[in-house]
Amino acid sequence: MTITDAFLALSARTGRFTHGAPRAYTLAEDGTRLLLLRSAGPEDPVERLHLLDTATGEERTVADPAALLPGRTGRRDDLPAVERRLRERTRLVAAGIGGYAATADLAVAVFTLDGRLFRTDTATGTSDELPTAGPAFDPRPDATGQRVAYVADDTLYVTPGPDPLSPADGARWGVAEFAAAEELGRARGHWWRPDGGALLAARVDESALPRRYFADPAHPAEAPEDFAYPQAGGPNADVQLWVLGLDGGRVRLRWDADAFPYLCAASWASDHELLLTVADRLQQNVLLLTADPATGRTRELSRTTDEFWVDDLPGTPDRLPDGRLLTVHDTPHARGLALDGKPLDTTGLQIRRVVGRLRGRLLCETGQGDPADQYVHLIDPDGGAPELLTTGPGVHSALAAADTLLLTSASADGIHRRVLRGVLPSDLEDGAELPLTDLSAALPYPVRPRLARVTDRGLPTAVVYPRDHVPGRRLPVLLDVYGGPGYQAVAAEPRRWQLRQWWADQGFAVVTTDNRGTPFVSPDFTRAIFRRFSEAALDDQVDALRALAAHHPDLDLGRVGVRGWSYGGYFAALAVLRRPDVFHAACAGAPPTDFRQYDTAYTERYLGLPQDNPEGYAADCLLADAPGLTRPLLLIHGLADDNVHPSHTLLLSQALTTAGRPHAVLPLPGVTHMTPDGMNERLTLAELSFLRAALG
Repeated sequence: MTITDAFLALSARTGRFTHGAPRAYTLAEDGTRLLLLRSAGPEDPVERLHLLDTATGEERTVADPAALLPGRTGRRDDLPAVERRLRERTRLVAAGIGGYAATADLAVAVFTLDGRLFRTDTATGTSDELPTAGPAFDPRPDATGQRVAYVADDTLYVTPGPDPLSPADGARWGVAEFAAAEELGRARGHWWRPDGGALLAARVDESALPRRYFADPAHPAEAPEDFAYPQAGGPNADVQLWVLGLDGGRVRLRWDADAFPYLCAASWASDHELLLTVADRLQQNVLLLTADPATGRTRELSRTTDEFWVDDLPGTPDRLPDGRLLTVHDTPHARGLALDGKPLDTTGLQIRRVVGRLRGRLLCETGQGDPADQYVHLIDPDGGAPELLTTGPGVHSALAAADTLLLTSASADGIHRRVLRGVLPSDLEDGAELPLTDLSAALPYPVRPRLARVTDRGLPTAVVYPRDHVPGRRLPVLLDVYGGPGYQAVAAEPRRWQLRQWWADQGFAVVTTDNRGTPFVSPDFTRAIFRRFSEAALDDQVDALRALAAHHPDLDLGRVGVRGWSYGGYFAALAVLRRPDVFHAACAGAPPTDFRQYDTAYTERYLGLPQDNPEGYAADCLLADAPGLTRPLLLIHGLADDNVHPSHTLLLSQALTTAGRPHAVLPLPGVTHMTPDGMNERLTLAELSFLRAALG
């Protein structure tokens, strides 16, 4: 094996083939303009801000980090400590202008570089640096773009002026707490009133939470990090919402926060009304509330209840412009929608996301048939038949404003993005669509995974063979797995199969299975893990392997390795500890080895409270299995991981050492839960070396 590998090196240089591709789209409210981020080429990580005229197709660069901060490389290790920590807090891994916010007409955009705040006039392409009270985070412009709210040192400020808007009371203001940012889909903590006279701001008190610590050997001069962590069964952050007037007025919004502690979403419906989505601790009840910003009083508009948990359906709950309430409507076999409690006719579809509205109808990303594919439909709120906007297999997604539609289609033929104005795909004539410029590297492999649904549970699976495979040649099997809630591994999106093809070309038959508990098959399929993670996942992965081997005789089930990260790392360790008869070696990256030590919002949603389900937590904990290890196990963990803390791997390693069970540990200095591209190259080669030695 060589020290480097051409594909892995190319993947690292190109950001896994994403550098140069457009992303982070925002359409103007009238649909006439589109803001997006894109770097200058396939090996350039530094993202610039671009503006596209959707009528003419003219595109301009409106903000370039190289012009604003000459000499800045944009690479993570070259960032100042404050910028690196801010990006890690929000899982922002892109270099350059990694994120931005804009006014509704896109006339003004704001962003930070190295903690410095910039405001861009998109018409002229000029950017001004605004003075701040400290390293700035999450800037948001008001409706005019003249004032910008931002957070510095967990305090909320508004430009111009040096004085904080939030009180100095020891709480964190204007930010999303850990549970919201990691598990509830809310990454922000402040929202401008439409007239710009006030801000809705989250106040986060984490004083009751335990602290977690880690030192980063990659940056020894920096002080050890510590952060508040909401551990399963323990206290959560106390989250309040306040309306902070620029005139000094303060009003607290009040709801039953003891019964509904999670703030999932917040927005201004008008200058005189707020909409909030809150959930109880086990997320079995989700409320849509209306709030009066003048008095702080709230009132329930809708309630969604589920005996298991209310699975998040982005875009719901919501209130349509005509006042009707949009909620999720689940049956055992399908995810659907309801208006004012009346189910809409979405027969044959699995609703995955409500993107917005177009021509008076709901624009939705959907499943239909094979869960590996995703489509875009228009759903008629008045009962008409759904209209399919995309054709062919693949993963299709959408964004819309006014009469402008942006469609992205990812399939085996590549990734194609197009803008349509005033027409639907069925109305198109030749040349009536506007493609978006994509400067990313071409994918090196035309991967054709062999997809199948297996067992009586209809488990989605895929097998990838070496490109030079000769039928009849038996191959060791590599199970490339995630297996946990919220992520679908078997999907017809071409980029995710590139690394699997590389693994196959190293001499493996690469198998991927979505076991019960993963999304997009059906509600019953997802909820099979209620109060127990490990049982369904392990049974399904084993059964899928055996079912696939019956149709793929070249799969050598006498040599099965498994690799995964996060929940996939948990499963990899679980596999060799509990089923050494099936799995013969494992690489377990960042595994949560004891869910009693994991966070509240994620763990309790599925397992309940530890004090109410001690048997379930004990059954899913890996520590007691340590004495039974008989197979090679490589544990991998980033030492700066604030999601799955490195202590999870340490605890399992200690238990294995105490039991006298040989194993290997690979610590990754400076690495968080999201491994950087250069580290991925070295890490993958280390895994390959380990698995080759273990499986022969």
